[in-house]
Amino acid sequence: MRAPDFWWQRAGLRARLLSPVATVYGRMAMARMAEAATAHAPLPVLCVGNLVVGGGGKTPTVEALASEARASAGLSPVVLSRGYGGRLEGPVLVDPEHHSAADVGDEPLMLAIAGSAVVVARDRQAGARFAVEHGADILIMDDGFQNPSLHKDLSLLVVDRERGIGNGLCLPAGPLRAPLENQLGRADFLVLTGRGGAADAVVRSADGHGVPVIAARLTPVGDGSPLAGSRVLAFAGIANPDKFFASIVEAGAEVVEARRFADHHAFSDADCAAIREACSAAGLRPVTTAKDRARLAGTAERDRLAALCHVHEVRLVADEPGAFARVIEQARARAAARLVAAPSG
Repeated sequence: MRAPDFWWQRAGLRARLLSPVATVYGRMAMARMAEAATAHAPLPVLCVGNLVVGGGGKTPTVEALASEARASAGLSPVVLSRGYGGRLEGPVLVDPEHHSAADVGDEPLMLAIAGSAVVVARDRQAGARFAVEHGADILIMDDGFQNPSLHKDLSLLVVDRERGIGNGLCLPAGPLRAPLENQLGRADFLVLTGRGGAADAVVRSADGHGVPVIAARLTPVGDGSPLAGSRVLAFAGIANPDKFFASIVEAGAEVVEARRFADHHAFSDADCAAIREACSAAGLRPVTTAKDRARLAGTAERDRLAALCHVHEVRLVADEPGAFARVIEQARARAAARLVAAPSG
């Protein structure tokens, strides 16, 4: 489903009508987050979560941390995901050669295609055990900030500087997963992605809680700009398609047509045929995201569109060199202290 537009506007009638439900939801979320962790893993556990429902940059942050863990620390990170949108309950190690987005979800498949070891498990405790059995020496949780089932040694919250937290209300009146102050009070870092000033109030709140801020930006993968001068039809089924469309323009393309789909949209044969036909009729190049490309498989029509598409891949880069390396180091240090202090037997 697509997030309602009123979430990202000043609170109006619909938000006010839903605010009593949002208050109850927020209290339930706070109570859930306050529960003691029911399991501790024998390795560092680093969690990346969104303040709001979708669109903050959580998965690129996970990918950046996994890449940093491999490159600078020589670790063997495993990403742990619930596999939203996939049918497999797991635990299962994602294999791009054998799994589809329908099996494991689009984000885990995208991360696996990019080179990360990814375990999908509905049960996070079982997933952590499975990851250890498969050689993990650090676990990076893709989501799960608000879930207490597995102890986190360090937690990051991600927010988009262009969207911020919308009207600042909890679900269903607004996009917040839990009250802002409660979430920041349990975070170790706040990661700001993109550009803009919509998250300035969040930054001030983070400062009040003593939460360090990491500013980061999405940059195209690879050198040069293969889209420069291209006339394109851009399509995306992500939480914030407009951010993607803007990045294509920044890469030098002319977006002649932009098609928006709901986050995690399952592309039908009719969707794919319509995009191909529109491109053919107007001489346009189809361009999509890596996440959407992960869902373009399973039928001949999807495969045909996938073969034509340019995938505009991006990666998250911290403005301050070494910022993500320090996050990894701090998570490892906390886990080492925890494991030393743990009672034997």
